Amino acid sequence: MKVAYFDTIAGISGDMALGSFISAGVSLEVLKEGISKLNLDGIEIEASHIQVSGITAVRVEVIVTEKNNKHRHLSHINEIIDRSALDEEVKTNSKKIFKELAQAESAVHGIPIEKVHFHEVGALDSIVDIVGTAICINSLGIDAVFSSPVKLGNGGFIKSDHGMLPIPSPATVEILRNYPTVLTDIPFELTTPTGAAIIKALSRGTLTSEKIKIDKVGYGKGLRELPGLPNVVRIIVGEIISEEEGDECIQIEANIDDMNPEIYPYVMDRLFHAGARDVFIVPVIMKKGRPGNLISILVSSTEMDDVIKILFRETTTIGIRMHHVSRRKLDREERQIETEYGNIRMKVIKDGGREWYLPEFEECRRVAMERGLSLKEVYNKLIKRFG
Repeated sequence: MKVAYFDTIAGISGDMALGSFISAGVSLEVLKEGISKLNLDGIEIEASHIQVSGITAVRVEVIVTEKNNKHRHLSHINEIIDRSALDEEVKTNSKKIFKELAQAESAVHGIPIEKVHFHEVGALDSIVDIVGTAICINSLGIDAVFSSPVKLGNGGFIKSDHGMLPIPSPATVEILRNYPTVLTDIPFELTTPTGAAIIKALSRGTLTSEKIKIDKVGYGKGLRELPGLPNVVRIIVGEIISEEEGDECIQIEANIDDMNPEIYPYVMDRLFHAGARDVFIVPVIMKKGRPGNLISILVSSTEMDDVIKILFRETTTIGIRMHHVSRRKLDREERQIETEYGNIRMKVIKDGGREWYLPEFEECRRVAMERGLSLKEVYNKLIKRFG
């Protein structure tokens, strides 16, 4: 699995992220070509190599040549992305980052997400930072993003369209809820809302496995000179050597003994739709001998808040437990495999030099329904041939 690791030495911003990718080998022309697919006029992108504490870093500047910085809503930005000729993965990642920003602005200003004005975020340079980051990740063939705990400045103030704001900014703090951070004593903005949104939207968390074969390293330079600290973010790109992948999840649990059991399937569907990686229910005996159910959910830190809201809204629980857990799992990927039933989507599991295939249940169900066959027959035939 190819991974990218953001080491937020001095925080992260959108232009610093772009600089780190250019430094790591992404062609500036690839970035420019991708941005041109947005069909936005009046944009120039420049990159320069700068020495910072003896390290060669790249400073990226987005130059807006026309006075057309409109205040856009999330729907407008999504429309620009959707109508572009960008790869679907680039579109998806770009919209995830913008959604994080919109949710934070909504929470900070107390307005519905659809009414959020993006101000700086809606400006062309910020659109380039966000979509450009997604383009670079796609260009490098990154399968997963991780980061160090995010460095934050503390104690100063910054100017914004809303007036003077404390550092870290309210939007940055809101975005990084439930994500590991480090609060420094540096009175400058180290991590911007855009940088925070890139990490929160794309990162699976902090990297637990140290078995990485490092392939590329890049440094992105920030605008400000910081006393005693190189103002850079480092990107490390490499392959996880082990066939076993590792990541961190949060396990959320609730004991329920007073809910109509017909509601559980609906709740499970809602949880999976919100991004839960796994949901399971176990019968338990609770206090006073009452039969009940333990509902357990595995979720990443980025989707945790949505899952908790669903639990409190859709079930009768009045309290939950949360644990940080580590997972180990075999490497896997999905492929379309040609079979006697046509193309079937299968999961390919890798263990050392061995591979085996598992047909997706919904694919087998579709074939059985379309052809009037037994589901068991379809599944067993595919397992016998490919398993």
